[in-house]
Amino acid sequence: MKIIWSPLAVDQVRDIASYIALDKPTVAIQWAEKMFDSVEILANFPKSGRIVSEINRKEIRELIQGNYRIIYKIKPAEILVLVVKSGRQKLKENEIKTRV
Repeated sequence: MKIIWSPLAVDQVRDIASYIALDKPTVAIQWAEKMFDSVEILANFPKSGRIVSEINRKEIRELIQGNYRIIYKIKPAEILVLVVKSGRQKLKENEIKTRV
């Protein structure tokens, strides 16, 4: 399956990495690499993430990477990464409506 990142998700990874880089540039690079690497696994195992409890739709899932949630949608031929959020934040359906 093909992996596609929404512009919002890319911006969120970039913003979080930039914040981490203020104190620890090397850690920021490693963190971003882990985020992208963990998503690559979905190409072969798209259902490896759990269903997002706030949305409760089979095709909307999340991977947990450290303190962050990578929320994605399974489509017939691709995985669409929708948003990247802190694990402490709840997902609101309107955050993904325009992206799915």
